[in-house]
Amino acid sequence: MNVKERFRLSRFVSGEKAVDTPVTLNHRRIFILPTQRGLGFVALIALLLLIAFVYNNNLAYLLTFLLASVFFITILHSYRSLSGLVVQKGRSKAVFAGEAAGFEIHINNPTDMERHHLQIKLQDSQSLTLQAQSSVHITLYSMTQRRGWHQAGTVTLFSTFPLGLFRAWSPIRFNLNVLVYPKPAHFEIAFPKAPSAQVQQGVSQQGADDFYGLQAYQPGDSIKHIHWKAFAKGLGVFSKKYGGEQSSEEIRLDYDDAPGHTVEERLSQLCRWVVDAEQAGLSYGFALPGLKLPPDNGLLHYRKCLEALALF
Repeated sequence: MNVKERFRLSRFVSGEKAVDTPVTLNHRRIFILPTQRGLGFVALIALLLLIAFVYNNNLAYLLTFLLASVFFITILHSYRSLSGLVVQKGRSKAVFAGEAAGFEIHINNPTDMERHHLQIKLQDSQSLTLQAQSSVHITLYSMTQRRGWHQAGTVTLFSTFPLGLFRAWSPIRFNLNVLVYPKPAHFEIAFPKAPSAQVQQGVSQQGADDFYGLQAYQPGDSIKHIHWKAFAKGLGVFSKKYGGEQSSEEIRLDYDDAPGHTVEERLSQLCRWVVDAEQAGLSYGFALPGLKLPPDNGLLHYRKCLEALALF
């Protein structure tokens, strides 16, 4: 690393370039500056030195040099509070826009020295203490605002141990991101109406109805139309809505059928349909411009649909 790169200001704030591998904290990655208490300590030493010089008092000189030696030795201990720690990234789970994304961080202390009063920060800070030859797993949270990939940003590990005179810190960046799904719409809108005629296994089902959505149970609704799967899962009491001819409980969720004035509003409503259909145990097809998924349900199909929405 050349001199210009070493003293680049962004290194002190955001750290070096993002990496995938574990990071070992050393003299290149640890920075130290006096705290407000440390600056006050310096002012006290300067005042004692002035008094000792004016009055030519040997005891004042002794106290001044003693405090100065404590000040400089504290620099070494502040550095050692972080030196040798190994930090690496963990896993992260997809979330919906507006939720807090969690990023796992693993910190390992391979030395025989305990590490006291450590703090780690992403948006909020957490305190921890590491025993000798031990490791800890911490989840840091960052609020999301929009769909797509959300970067973790800079993780900062810092400490003011032992006397609070210095702040030693190390900013670290990992290639750590999480997929953010669109925020589901707040309003409950019935699923898109199924085609008026469907043929199941080559035989037309005459004189019945097509299932095309769910609605909240209303007094007087037929007990035969209650969606018992949703009720068994604790989602509430819903009635099945029918029209046309009967089909299996399959619906088609299409971007072209989603209401909304903007792309994000339509994706939000489509996301709500996907969540509701999966919770209700329905088999649902899914369509975006350039993408069509056949009717299915289950965790794999659910994630495929939400990932397509997030990256659309």
